[in-house]
Amino acid sequence: MVEVLKTGLYDSIQDLGRFGYQHLGVPTSGAMDQYAASLANSILANQDYAAVLEFTVLGPTLKFHIETAICITGMQSNAKLNREAIENNSVTHIKQQDVVSFGQRVLGCRGYIAVLGGFQSPNIMGSRSMCQHITPQQRLTKNDQLDILSQPLVDHHSNAHVKTPISHFETDKLNVFEGLEFGRLSKSQQEVVVQQEFTVSKDGNRMAYPLEGVLKNSLQSIITGPVLPGTVQLTPSGQLIVLMRDCQTTGGYPRILQLTEMAINQLSQKAPGEKFTFKIAH
Repeated sequence: MVEVLKTGLYDSIQDLGRFGYQHLGVPTSGAMDQYAASLANSILANQDYAAVLEFTVLGPTLKFHIETAICITGMQSNAKLNREAIENNSVTHIKQQDVVSFGQRVLGCRGYIAVLGGFQSPNIMGSRSMCQHITPQQRLTKNDQLDILSQPLVDHHSNAHVKTPISHFETDKLNVFEGLEFGRLSKSQQEVVVQQEFTVSKDGNRMAYPLEGVLKNSLQSIITGPVLPGTVQLTPSGQLIVLMRDCQTTGGYPRILQLTEMAINQLSQKAPGEKFTFKIAH
């Protein structure tokens, strides 16, 4: 069992998502940065879909009541084991009563903690991902007790180490495909949307990232149609909204762009105030 001594900012349990229920209005959810989450599981030799703990900007303080191994990926934030520094992207052996904590954010925006066998939160509709109105709780709270498996440690884990490319956090170009309504933009609007610099708003969350930077817009709203994580909607005011992992399944704003899967991961690592441009993938 893992005890939450102190929460970070929006801690939740996530896996690769909940699929097959979008027709019922159920979001896919899942780790915001699925590259980082999968990397943590891979280093521990977990199954790809094992549930991890996701935190944003500020990490939690956790006390482990059984022996296990962990791997921290994504955001770099001076992780510590019993006040001694530990590295991201490597295996750390954990003993009973060990405490893992985090310091100030250095790079990135979302971090992940994987444990051997994954966190055993309730499996609902084929996923352990926490989501509002779908799971008993949306985020972790102080004193929560998280179930994990009691497994023998495997020696070969201790040598696993992978370095995440710095570009994953610092790229200022996000690859996108043309959206279903992209062709309704004028030629000049199409050129502007891939030339203009946009800024991540402080109002971003797991549902959507509103962007600062207005695109002149005269398009009418559309008949409600399907949307996905990574869909870029153009609102009547000219503001762009990038839908993220907990987004709704339908929407009525023109869908002008669609982020690639890796671009969704990269955007999730950008803090408010960071800037980027879109690049049409061919």
